[in-house]
This record gives sequence, C-alpha cells and structure tokens, in this order.
Amino acid sequence: MPHTLAAPCSAELLIKKSRFLACVQPMTDRAAAQAVVARLKADHPGAAHVCWALLAGGQSAAVDDGEPSGTAGRPMLDVLRHQDLEGVLATVVRYFGGVKLGAGGLVRAYTDGVAQALLKAERIAIVKECRLACSVPYAMEGLMRRELDAAGATLLAVAHGHDVALEFSLPEAAAKALVARLNESGNGRIAWVKD
Repeated sequence: MPHTLAAPCSAELLIKKSRFLACVQPMTDRAAAQAVVARLKADHPGAAHVCWALLAGGQSAAVDDGEPSGTAGRPMLDVLRHQDLEGVLATVVRYFGGVKLGAGGLVRAYTDGVAQALLKAERIAIVKECRLACSVPYAMEGLMRRELDAAGATLLAVAHGHDVALEFSLPEAAAKALVARLNESGNGRIAWVKD
C-alpha cells in the first residue's frame, strides 16, 4: 500500500568536505515541487546544486541540476519508489567541498541523504476513496445510515424528496462488500446513481 509523509523531515550529511542538506516532504504536484525548488535555490545562493526527485499523482521527476547525469535525481527517485511512497518530494542541496566524489560517491551521497531524512519521517497510508450515490425509500433510511456507519463510510449529502437520496464515500477496498450487503438487505429497493 502506498504511503505519503505527514510532515517535512530533513537530514544533513558531510562527505569529503561537501555538505548535503536533504529534505523529504509531502507534495501534491510538479508545479508545487518546482516552487519549493526555486525557493531552495533562492535560500541557498552559494550551493553548487539543488537536486530533486518527485513522485506525485502519477507525475515523477528526477533532476540532477548540473551533477553528472544519473548520479543525483534518478537515485533519489529510486529511493522514493523503493519505499513505496506517493505524493513526496525529495530535495538535496549540495555545497561543494572541493573534493570530487566520483559517480559512485555521488549516487551514495544523494541516496543516503534521502534515506536518512526518510528515517525520521512519519508515514501515512494512502487510502483510495470511492464515492457512491443512491436513493432509497424513507423506510430504509435508518438501515442505510447504520450500514454506512458500520462500514466506516462518510455521509456527504442527504436529500429528502420523493425518496431519500444519499451520497457517501468510503475506502475503495470496502465499497464492493458494502454494495453487495446493501443490495441483499434492500431487496431491489436501492437505486444506485451511476457517475
């Protein structure tokens, strides 16, 4: 099950006089990530590189920012994927210390920075929600409300007209079982609204 992060977390590494400031944080999309990176570049004008990786809503990015190709952004992105994260931005600000690390050393530095920051991060499971809507006779409203409550569904809207129209959301994994249970107890009196 994919996870995201509750809050930003950071770590600092010193490797052969180079300083690596790593941060992982929840992120919604690429535009928001680019805004964070721009702010980091403004906050750290003396930094040699601001490398970043993003996994958010089907959008991914791996940016080396002047480091040799494939030595920063891609390894950082691989850490996020390996940890099964979604909606997360990883950034590493590097202050060059005068000693070249080589390709292998750079990959280790960037992956270790992100991994160290992730060790401190609180993870939150991402639960996909499903929205459903139906109408039922007035006599079934109490049953519907009890079933929705028992299934952990969130009642979003109720409208009383000719029938009672209900709109609710619940974890996608629980939706099929709830619909089957409601259809059985409703004896064909539940009219489901298709999206």
